[in-house]
Amino acid sequence: MGAIFQSLGRTITAGVVLLIVLLLILAALGASVPVATHGWGLFAMRWLHVLAGVMWIGLLWYFNFVQTPSMPKIPDEHKPAISKVIAPAALFWFRWSAMATIILGLILASMFGYLLPALTFQKPFTGIGIGMWLGIIMWFNVWFLIWPNQKKVLGIVAAEADAKAKAGRIAGMASRFNTMASIPMLYFMVAQSHFGVVFG
Repeated sequence: MGAIFQSLGRTITAGVVLLIVLLLILAALGASVPVATHGWGLFAMRWLHVLAGVMWIGLLWYFNFVQTPSMPKIPDEHKPAISKVIAPAALFWFRWSAMATIILGLILASMFGYLLPALTFQKPFTGIGIGMWLGIIMWFNVWFLIWPNQKKVLGIVAAEADAKAKAGRIAGMASRFNTMASIPMLYFMVAQSHFGVVFG
């Protein structure tokens, strides 16, 4: 059992196997288990979208609630462990989970048939449209403000000290903006399915 948790790949595989086993148990107990239908495809796409979003926003909040406020408390001799090892790995998963969230979300909206109505704030998709646009702006910030500037800060791309300082400020402000925007974005994403009539 311990070997499963010593490898991230085995842990993820075990999670998928656990899901399948639980679904088989439910089916054996007579519960209705989704099968490969269009409705199941919609659900599966939403599930993947949520999984990617959890990783994206989780890492965004990690950077803002944990890593950034903790950096001044870390002795200088230990800071390279963050800047050379942890931050680059976290930023890899951060930017690609942002990409996956956006792509899966757009596919999901298209499968449900409300992609263009939501993006143009047509009723009754105003709420999800606001959430989608906030997510798109946040994705843009990740790929075109945070990541290019963090590459300078972390020394992945060569930059003078002044350019590094400026890049740090830009990346920091974009990250804080995304943290702020994540609050209404998550609200509107969830609220649409519960209070869609409010936005109609």
